[in-house]
Amino acid sequence: MTNSMASSALATTATPKEPTPQRRRGLGDFTTDRRVLSLVVMALLIGTAGTFAAWFLLKLINLVSNLVWLHRLGFDAVAMATVPRNAWMVAAPALGGLVIGLMARFGSEKIRGHGIPEAIEAILIGGSRMSPKVAILKPISSAISIGTGGPFGAEGPIIMTGGAIGSLFAQLFHLSAAERKTLLVAGAVAGMTAIFGTPLAAVMLAVELLLFEWKPRSFIPVAAAATVAIGWRPFLFGAVPLFPTHVAFNLPWWGLLLCAVMGIISGLQSGLLTMLLYAVEDGFERLNIHWMWWPALGGIVVGLGGLIEPRALGVGYDVIADLLDTHMVVQAVIGLLLVKAAIWLVALSSGTSGGVLAPLLILGGALGWIVGLVLPGGTALWALIGMAGMMGGTMRAPLTGTLFALELTGDFGVTLPVFVATVCAYAVTVLLLRRSILTEKIARRGRHITREYGVDPFELTRASDIMIKDVATLSAEMPIDEAAAFFGRTENAHRSYPVVDAQGTLVGLAERADALRWQEEAAHPGQTLFDVISDASVPVAHPEDTVGQVTDLMIAHDIGRMPIVALETGKLVGLIARKDILRLRGSAAVEEHQRKAYWRRRSPARKRS
Repeated sequence: MTNSMASSALATTATPKEPTPQRRRGLGDFTTDRRVLSLVVMALLIGTAGTFAAWFLLKLINLVSNLVWLHRLGFDAVAMATVPRNAWMVAAPALGGLVIGLMARFGSEKIRGHGIPEAIEAILIGGSRMSPKVAILKPISSAISIGTGGPFGAEGPIIMTGGAIGSLFAQLFHLSAAERKTLLVAGAVAGMTAIFGTPLAAVMLAVELLLFEWKPRSFIPVAAAATVAIGWRPFLFGAVPLFPTHVAFNLPWWGLLLCAVMGIISGLQSGLLTMLLYAVEDGFERLNIHWMWWPALGGIVVGLGGLIEPRALGVGYDVIADLLDTHMVVQAVIGLLLVKAAIWLVALSSGTSGGVLAPLLILGGALGWIVGLVLPGGTALWALIGMAGMMGGTMRAPLTGTLFALELTGDFGVTLPVFVATVCAYAVTVLLLRRSILTEKIARRGRHITREYGVDPFELTRASDIMIKDVATLSAEMPIDEAAAFFGRTENAHRSYPVVDAQGTLVGLAERADALRWQEEAAHPGQTLFDVISDASVPVAHPEDTVGQVTDLMIAHDIGRMPIVALETGKLVGLIARKDILRLRGSAAVEEHQRKAYWRRRSPARKRS
């Protein structure tokens, strides 16, 4: 994958007087070792903790909802359609936003937003280290936000909370940043699996959004966390899919073209909402008040939207179920689409706390439902396709969007139409927007993220492919004074030169800094290069090593030229310099951008000649 280098460099030491065979690390498809087993055990524990954290968060949201809207203690979900429309519907979201603003201002600013960008930042920038404060404040702030009517889902906060649990657990042990990342993502995946019952989609979300790699070292523990979460789920949430549905796709072959059209529509919807989101956020940035007050202002807009369409408030899982069961009327769906989009954009831009997956499902499903009125197959089918397309396009995660829709409903019979639409939506957003809704926020903080994976040319190429075979060397029998004079000549411009004996065996490296020291010291009567550097170890590589291994060695030893020696004999056979590595990087760029046709029809004029 891109940016992947060998985790353990090949560091060998040449013994100049009597070279011994040197053992190099065997090459293979993967660099994962048995340490992954300990990560799996840790991931199982984190997956359990993430599952119970998800259960706690949902109960906390329901508790706040019951207190705020029904003024009672209770843990059952509150149907916002039954809440009376009055001034309290405007005041409650505003007060909730005020509390969140105070928590962010005096607690932790990292609780602002929907969680996934913050998790990405912790992974790529913070060494996968999260603070205990975030693990505590994020679920509380999200419960207040959603419970007081915020138009969000619980999945973003639980991804952040589960990630914080994984990160805190990992910080108890001596682990690398890459291993901490694996456990952070394991906690996030467990939380998402617990809430939605979608282990495959959660693992794909990790691969497409959070891990930034595809390695067994990270994939296996994350999959283990998702597995233990789905194992706990029947005891905490129930065993059935969250939205059990069966929609028939009985269209002829050209029906897939309609799916592609729906995907394009979903991609355009996703692009529009993404642009509007950051336009509204720019509007908040221009306000001459502290950001602590923004969530309260956003809450007022949320409450006003609730007066128009109460079902637009809160998580809205009942709305998703109705869209898939066709228990809706046209006017209600249109009103829900417009109001939900407006209050979601304003609330999320204000910096309050809440997730984006559930709103994306509602918005994509509502548009798909409306389009389904004029397409064959029924509104439920197109609502499901719209949900998958909206999620895959907005999050730039087509495989996640496809699996998510299928696992949510348990209806794998529509895999192909859902996949076609999701890929089309993904293509539209990739071509229209440089950033996704998740990475734009990070980019505005001065961080660039590339979400494209490819084979690393450094791991694909052997040292023998790029090494210089005609190497300028110094004889081990060269007197010290002569060597010092050699470095003083302008035509000898290299910083270091390999030193070999009469049989061509590498003795060491003579550097320009050594020559300067020899000149300052007293005379060296009778001494040769062999006498002064033969006891010094020198890092070497072998022709069979990858360029990635060679590069790791050069970085570890801070050298610009790496001798390449035969594995069994220790004889010098080549040398790799920094410019050779840069040239390999340039060759990879040429392969990516140089276009050439190999089969071309010859023109009539050339045929006659």
